[in-house]
Amino acid sequence: MASDTGHSSAASEREQGAHADLSEVGEALKNGPKGALVVSAIAVGILFVGWIAFYFLLFMPRGPIG
Repeated sequence: MASDTGHSSAASEREQGAHADLSEVGEALKNGPKGALVVSAIAVGILFVGWIAFYFLLFMPRGPIG
């Protein structure tokens, strides 16, 4: 049973939310994704090195199929 008590979230009121200046947003996003790019590049590099290791250490010594 839901009862309507008139409560509302603070985020639903415009005066309670954070007001962002467009210049501040641009400044924050200018250098923002560098960390995520570094983490993803490291992850891709590890996966690539692992794939190369499997290829040369596991598949190549077994020779051709058939």
